[in-house]
Amino acid sequence: MSSDSTDRPDTRLIHVGRAPEKYAGAVNIPPFRASTILFPTLEALETYDPALRSVRYGRTGNPSSHAFEAAMTELEGGHGAVSYASGLQAITSALLAFLKAGDHLLMVDTTYGPTRTFCDGILARAGVVTEYFDPAIGAEITSLIRPETALIFLESPGSQTFELQDVPAIATAARQAGIVTMIDNTWAAGVLFKPLAHGVDISIQSATKYVGGHADASLGVAVAATQAHWLRLKKTAIELGATASADELFLGLRGLRTLTTRLPRHQETGLALARWLQQQPEVTRLRHPALPGSPGHELWQRDFSGACGLFAFEMRKVPPAALAAMVNGMRLFGMGYSWGGFESLILPCDPTRIRTATPWQGDQLIRIHAGLEDPADLLADLDAAFTRLRKAL
Repeated sequence: MSSDSTDRPDTRLIHVGRAPEKYAGAVNIPPFRASTILFPTLEALETYDPALRSVRYGRTGNPSSHAFEAAMTELEGGHGAVSYASGLQAITSALLAFLKAGDHLLMVDTTYGPTRTFCDGILARAGVVTEYFDPAIGAEITSLIRPETALIFLESPGSQTFELQDVPAIATAARQAGIVTMIDNTWAAGVLFKPLAHGVDISIQSATKYVGGHADASLGVAVAATQAHWLRLKKTAIELGATASADELFLGLRGLRTLTTRLPRHQETGLALARWLQQQPEVTRLRHPALPGSPGHELWQRDFSGACGLFAFEMRKVPPAALAAMVNGMRLFGMGYSWGGFESLILPCDPTRIRTATPWQGDQLIRIHAGLEDPADLLADLDAAFTRLRKAL
């Protein structure tokens, strides 16, 4: 079984990376659990080449990782992929692959909190200078580029507050200056936005989220547009011992097959919740890229093919006890730090701690992940939450 270039994207995503004929007809490649790999001859032992995607040692690549990486390469439209134990490991390993002491890193101010922690901690101690920039800077990024600028990192939309960046403009400016670009593309899941087609060099995802889709795996991936960038990612991952387990890779592949079926339901439910929230008197602003008035909505219209189920809203600040009364009694929405699974989540956030270039001046921020439950039941749960809030004030 195989797909070819004449198949449509959804069909290719179902079939890429599969080889039933090699595994007793199994539809999914079984988890390939192995550390030691035996070689028949000295010549075979000594001819390992990462570019050939051969198997040398369990940590450096195996049928499970090769299959997942082939599928993610197809999804993102790149040259090759590298898998990792988490989305954060994908980010940190990719940054280390392209940065050294004395380099200048331009990092979007709305980046994922742990990414900022890594920049301000390990990278700073290694002699890399990180400068955070306004996500709305667009082509004006050129004003921040220095001779020692080695990398520009994007995340669009940004964590918690969902501002979008003008990715093509920034990628063009970077390419003209000979600077590598990376993006955290987890929100779009490799489906709703294609960074590599817009000039970005490396697209990174926490496959823990929508790719896995079932809140039971920890997995990351970086997809490079070129052979040279892919080899640099791969060699650095080997040097760092960064690798994903066979079981997590199996779960990632399993989730990937239904990704484009699940995402429209997440989008539909998320928009229904967001539009209902817009009507609540306590809500002062929606931060959903697909809704007019949200930061970067015009960029979303231009560059994206859809939305996922993750967004946020602002509401008037209330006493801590009232906020607790609102969120503590949720029947269907859980409180947790991940997203992208089948379940709905609600999470009060404070972006103040993770913004420096563009200080947060908004109201109380609450992030929502719209899962796969019936939207009417989720709306009833939110309605009950606002009723509790009003009674507590």
